[in-house]
Amino acid sequence: MTDVLLVEDDAVIREATQLALEMHGMRVRTASDGLAGLAAFEREAPEVALLDVMLPHLDGVSLARRIRQAGTVPVIMISARSDAIDVINALEAGADDYVTKPFDLGVLHARIRAVLRRAEAADQAQELTFGDLTVDTQSMEVRLGGSLVALTPTELKLLLEFAAQPGIVLSRDTLLNNVWDYAWDGDTRVVDVHVQRLRLKIGTERLETVRGFGYKLRR
Repeated sequence: MTDVLLVEDDAVIREATQLALEMHGMRVRTASDGLAGLAAFEREAPEVALLDVMLPHLDGVSLARRIRQAGTVPVIMISARSDAIDVINALEAGADDYVTKPFDLGVLHARIRAVLRRAEAADQAQELTFGDLTVDTQSMEVRLGGSLVALTPTELKLLLEFAAQPGIVLSRDTLLNNVWDYAWDGDTRVVDVHVQRLRLKIGTERLETVRGFGYKLRR
């Protein structure tokens, strides 16, 4: 049974979402504000966190940042705001996905399963090397110049997609489908922000932008 933390200040949305996810076999813990959500995260150690952006006491983006500092638990932001700056701020804070209200509860469940698959993915034993960058697909460890690089599950899955096809241009739609596991209602800004975050960790020169097409990992 998957342990989910839902932090949502709207009681109607919180209860409806909790009920729907529990019907899908998930165990859902809830909190109604950011500080209570942080305490619940530290106490419950959930497998995935669903955070509303507009929360009292501690907003959802700040909460996502605190959760990301503590580890690699997948984080999905939920918000009525769909402006580019809101999406980018959430993703740059460490969120793995961003869902806008009103949302279909079935789609939300699929998004949760998708981030969990990325977190739990384990490929067959293999070590991929690109200069001083090494990707161990058995231990799921990435090293740069011998030093361990801390990647979120989504960043790791994204890097694995590039590493499996070095030199090949991967479109944003392809990455959205393969990494985020959905091709519907997809926002390619999710891809762009995660590529930028990955570049900061493995070197900006390693992931090349091919204008009008997508990105590729330099051999």
